Amino acid sequence: MTATTAVSPPPAPRPAKRRGVELSLLVCAVLVSVYGYVAVGLARQGAVPPDTMRYGAGLGLLSLVAHLAVRLRAPYADPLLLPIAVLLNGIGLVLIYRLDLETPGDVAAPAQLVWSALGVALFIASVIALHDHRVLQRYAYVSVVAALALLCAPILFPAVNGARIWIRVGGLSIQPGEFAKVLLAVFFAAYLAANRGALARSGRWFSGLQLPAGRVLGPVLAIWLASVGVLVLERDLGTSLLFFGLFVVMLYVATGRTGWIAVGLLLAAAGAYAVGSLEPHVHGRVQDWLDPFASIEAGQGPDQLAQSLFAFATGGMLGTGLGLGHSVLIGFAAKSDFILATAGEELGLVGLTALFLLYALLVARGYGAALALPDAFGGLLAVGLSSIIALQAFVIAGGVTGLIPLTGMAMPFLAQGGSSVVTNWVIVALLVRLSDSARAPRPEAAAPEALAPLPAAGR
Repeated sequence: MTATTAVSPPPAPRPAKRRGVELSLLVCAVLVSVYGYVAVGLARQGAVPPDTMRYGAGLGLLSLVAHLAVRLRAPYADPLLLPIAVLLNGIGLVLIYRLDLETPGDVAAPAQLVWSALGVALFIASVIALHDHRVLQRYAYVSVVAALALLCAPILFPAVNGARIWIRVGGLSIQPGEFAKVLLAVFFAAYLAANRGALARSGRWFSGLQLPAGRVLGPVLAIWLASVGVLVLERDLGTSLLFFGLFVVMLYVATGRTGWIAVGLLLAAAGAYAVGSLEPHVHGRVQDWLDPFASIEAGQGPDQLAQSLFAFATGGMLGTGLGLGHSVLIGFAAKSDFILATAGEELGLVGLTALFLLYALLVARGYGAALALPDAFGGLLAVGLSSIIALQAFVIAGGVTGLIPLTGMAMPFLAQGGSSVVTNWVIVALLVRLSDSARAPRPEAAAPEALAPLPAAGR
């Protein structure tokens, strides 16, 4: 009689950390940014800018410290997230510096560099301090209260360019809605993760769509309506559209029912029609979108949208070259809402496509982390944070190219705006932490509720 012994399977190979890949990509990102800075100086002044070494060293040092924080505290994080953020931020600084040369009385690049450094510092602090993303789930209601307070604060301050979205104290201006979107994403992820079972089951409505009980959907819907209502009063409809899209996307992911997409589109269309018809500021933007050349035909010259379309047309396939365009004719929003017009004119369709692909890759890696995370809260939070970047890029790009009406938002990392760049760095820090949790080796035994996957898509 022979004895048989069970042979245990070999241990699964540990996933690669790939921090060397991240460092190599960071070096490339810094070099591309420095090259753009030099190209602008040569084109506009015929010489290399005297502070090129200082700019390159500063950007390189910030990138290196951020890389070391990731290497030490999130060794399994996605190696593409940080380099993409550095490259987009570096290109944004180059474009703002290029426009500063045309507007010596309104220099924005030094302040943007300071805000970028603050954003990287918060990135480092977030990666080091946040050991486990699930800690954020405990502060869901604290997050939503703080978000609503931030959204209400600008009502007490004067309107700027037709919208009450700024808090101005002396020479410092902050857009609190930028920080509120991250807090709302945390709340939506926590609430939907805790109630996704009840949200996916209830009585039927038309076309097989199942509506959850009011006691389950009511709180999150009320908070979303309150936040959007405040934004409508402030006439910041770009952020309202962002929050609406974020709510619908996260609700669809939590329930797995495509009917929510249809309901969201219908509600968005109805709301857009009502606000566009009744609110004069928004109605004017809709009219400009329907006929961007009306001011030219009336003998008043091109407005901002027409100038933006002219800039894209002038750029053609390969662009005029950095520093050789005329997008500064757009006016006061050339460094913020319309900075894509400068990229389109001077980098051409090829360069603009490369920028869009960087955003798409950043979002795709965030969605990839969401699919790999074992807990519902982490998966929903990764989807929400990635969707913020995707929706914001779509709304801004669509507005400046004439695809949709203008909404007045900042292109992530590219556009002038301290609150925006700081918030985007915090989003990347959270995605780094989430991707580290998704890619790190897991213990053999785990609680069943911790491993509950997100629901599959259905009706």
